[in-house]
Amino acid sequence: MEEQEPDIPKTNTSYGMLVGPFGSAEDRILEWSPKIRSGTCDRKRDFARLVWSRRFLLVFHELSMTGTPLSMMELATELLSCGATVSAVVLSKKGGLMPELTRRKIKVLEDKVDHSFKTAMKQDLVIAGSAVCASWIDQYIDKFPAGASQIAWWIMENRREYFDRAKVVLDRVKMLAFLSESQSKQWLEWCEEEKIKLRSQPAVVPLSINDELAFVAGIGCSLNTPASSTEKMLEKRQLLRDAVRKEMGLTDNDMLVISLSSINPGKGQLLVLNSARLVIEEEPRPDNSKIKNSVRKGRVRSALAKKHHLRALLQGMNDHGVSSNGFPLSTLSTESSVYLKEDQKKHLQLHNRFASVDDTDSLNFNVTHKRKVLVDNGGTVKQSAKFLIGSVGSKSNKVVYVKELLSFLSQHSNLSKSVLWTPATTRVAALYSAADVYVMNSQGLGETFGRVTIEAMAFGLPVLGTDAGGTKEIVDHNVTGLLHPLGHPGTQVLAKNLRFLLKNPELRKQMGLKGREKVERMYLKRHMYKKFVDVLLKCMRPK
Repeated sequence: MEEQEPDIPKTNTSYGMLVGPFGSAEDRILEWSPKIRSGTCDRKRDFARLVWSRRFLLVFHELSMTGTPLSMMELATELLSCGATVSAVVLSKKGGLMPELTRRKIKVLEDKVDHSFKTAMKQDLVIAGSAVCASWIDQYIDKFPAGASQIAWWIMENRREYFDRAKVVLDRVKMLAFLSESQSKQWLEWCEEEKIKLRSQPAVVPLSINDELAFVAGIGCSLNTPASSTEKMLEKRQLLRDAVRKEMGLTDNDMLVISLSSINPGKGQLLVLNSARLVIEEEPRPDNSKIKNSVRKGRVRSALAKKHHLRALLQGMNDHGVSSNGFPLSTLSTESSVYLKEDQKKHLQLHNRFASVDDTDSLNFNVTHKRKVLVDNGGTVKQSAKFLIGSVGSKSNKVVYVKELLSFLSQHSNLSKSVLWTPATTRVAALYSAADVYVMNSQGLGETFGRVTIEAMAFGLPVLGTDAGGTKEIVDHNVTGLLHPLGHPGTQVLAKNLRFLLKNPELRKQMGLKGREKVERMYLKRHMYKKFVDVLLKCMRPK
C-alpha cells in the first residue's frame, strides 16, 4: 500500500530533499505489483498442514506502518493463504493499514469487546501481537477463563514499560513468544524479579522477510515463475536502482545511507545526523552540546517561522502521512525527547571491540557549495555520502523529536544538502534497491529484533548497527556490517564506520553479500513458520 502525493515539495533550503514514494516505479519496472499477488502458501510444509481449515483470531494493537502491525498482517495473510479462517481485532485504528487489511480480505471485527470475546472462544487459537494487547487479554480471560489456554502472545517490544503493562496476565496465557534471544532473556529476568511463573517456556520466533521483498531482492520464493526467475529479478532490481537513484538526483559517486523507521528518540535519528555531520564536514570530534543547543536556538525563532519551515518540508500529505497543514499534532505525542545515556564503564569495556575499523581520519574532504566529495591525497575523486531518513508522516513519529531533527539541520546547512527524506510507506523495495548502506541506530535496550535489518541484508546492504538487542544477534561485526556503542559515545564510531565504507566500496559489497547469505540461511519465510509450528502444536486446540 502506498499513497502517491502530487503536491509533495521536492526540495527546500533548510532540511533536505523529500523524495518518493516509488511504488509506481516499482510497478512499471518490475512489471509486478503486490496487488496482483496470489496465494503464497507452501502446502508441503508442516505449517500449512497444521493451519488448514482451522480458525484464528489475531489481535492487533494498532495499524501503523511499523514492524508489529506489518508482521501481524503478514501472518494473517499467510494463514488465509494456507486455508485457515482469520478474523482480526484492532484495538486502535491509528495508522494507515486498514485499506491494506481490506485488500487482503482480512476480516476486522467492528466490536473489540463482547463480540470479539465471543468470537475468540470459538477459535482454535488466539494470537495477540503486542504487549499492548494486555488489557484485551485481561478482560477476555476474566470473562472466559478457559480461553487462556488458547492464547499465544507474540510480544514484540523490549522496554520495561511494556513489561509493566503486560505483567498482570503474563502467567495466565498458554504461551509467550519473543523475537530474539536477548528479548526473551530480558523478559524472563523481569519475570524472576516480579516472581511471575509462566505456564510454559517461551518460544523465540524471529521475523522474516516477506515474499514480496524476497522476490524483488532476487531471492527464490513462492512468487517466482519462469518469466520472473531470480536471475530476471536481479536484472530488474538493477534497473529499479538506476531509475530511483536518478530520480533522487544521485550519481554513481554517491553512497546512499538509509534508515527507515518511525522517527523518535529510541530510534536515534538525531545521533545519526550528528555522525553524518562528522562525515560531511570532517570535524574531528562530535560536539554533543551542539545537538542540545540546536533545540534552544530553534526555540528562539518565532512560532510563525517554525510553522513555515515545517510546511516547507511536509505539506501536502494526507492521513497516511501528514496533514496539509504540517504535522498532525493531534495524533503525535508531544513528549519531550530524552537523550539516552550510555554507561561509561560499559563504553570503556567496548572500546577495543570497535577499534577494529580502519581509522580514516587522515583522509581529506573537499567541500564545495554543491556537495562534499571524498578526496584522497592524490586528488582522485571518491564517493560522497547521502543520507535518507524515513518515515515522514508515520503516526508513530514523535513530533517534538522531528522538530529537533529539523532544527539541527537548519543549523548545519552543509549537512542538509546531503539529507533526503521519504514518506511512510509499505513499498520499500525501491528504497533498499537504491541504497548502499543501512543504519540501525536504536537506543536504550536496542532494537527488539529489527525486521528492516534483515530486509536491508536481503538486498545486499551492509548494516551499521548499535551493539545492543536483536541487532547484535543479526549483524556479525566485521562480516555483515559494523557495530557501534549506544548513545553519544557511538556517534564518532558510527561516523568512522561510515567513512570506512565510503572509502572501501568493494568491501562494502562483500559485507552486503555475506549479509544476504545469512538471510537466505536464517531469515526467509520458511524459517519463521518452521519455528511457529512449535507454538501451534503447544497452543492450538486439537481437532
